[in-house]
Amino acid sequence: MIRSLMIAASMLAMAGAAHARILDPANPADAFEIFKRVQCGEADGKPAVYHFGGKVYSRVDGEPDRLLFLAEGMNVRQCVAVTDPVKGKGYRLVSREVLFYLDPKSGQVLRQWTNPWTGETVDVMHVHNDPVNSRPTFPDGKPSTLRRQGRFLLMPLEAPLFYKNVLAGDYQEYVGGDYHAMEIFDFFMDANEMLDTKNTTVYPGVAWQRISYWLPWMKMRGRQGGLVFTAMGTKLKSFDELPKVIKDEIALNYPAYTAPPPGDDARPNDTTWTVFKAMIDKKRAAEQPAK
Repeated sequence: MIRSLMIAASMLAMAGAAHARILDPANPADAFEIFKRVQCGEADGKPAVYHFGGKVYSRVDGEPDRLLFLAEGMNVRQCVAVTDPVKGKGYRLVSREVLFYLDPKSGQVLRQWTNPWTGETVDVMHVHNDPVNSRPTFPDGKPSTLRRQGRFLLMPLEAPLFYKNVLAGDYQEYVGGDYHAMEIFDFFMDANEMLDTKNTTVYPGVAWQRISYWLPWMKMRGRQGGLVFTAMGTKLKSFDELPKVIKDEIALNYPAYTAPPPGDDARPNDTTWTVFKAMIDKKRAAEQPAK
């Protein structure tokens, strides 16, 4: 029996190797497959976990940058296959993410923070966005941004953000108040591992930067300046590989973040601003006198 199982396993491995091929980043269809291998798990419906850790600085004209927080974050995701009658076969990514702000000296998760510009002590609202989903993605035939450099394959991805801020009023186009930020993702991976399809998935590294306004919970009241986030990380083989500080905080306050949303999740995406607005609205409603 054991010998038969070993023979069967060997035959399956040989069959898989026979169908394996080397992807060509210059081929748009292969470039699409590479992008999916970076973003997704081993197969449709299989979760993937990204971890990233770094620092958050202030940037104010006329004064030195300040280190405000350490940051530890993760994104848990899955991809699901989609088919469009015109665009063909593609995939959709569904995910949820957290990012915790840590004290730069102690490394402990912050609950409150004393604003060095205003002197006010405020409650810290950590990033907990559920969901963060993408539109369906299909091969589009366009040249990719993938670049081979020695043994590494590089994949830069910039995300300029400019949209209506849910915390502002109805007249943004006249007086401002739109949300304006830039997120920059630079993925890097072993080229041989990535391009050989005998590897069902790969575990790239990622550098992440974010340039944005002050966070709403900081209560900066329109003060000039903003934030620079800088972090690095990698796709992990499992949730268990996350740093202890993240796993402990998720277990304590965010238990849903151990797994991605369902593949058919149709909810609108969360941002720090939508989550903060919901929290403030709930708080204000609770403070209203009973009628």
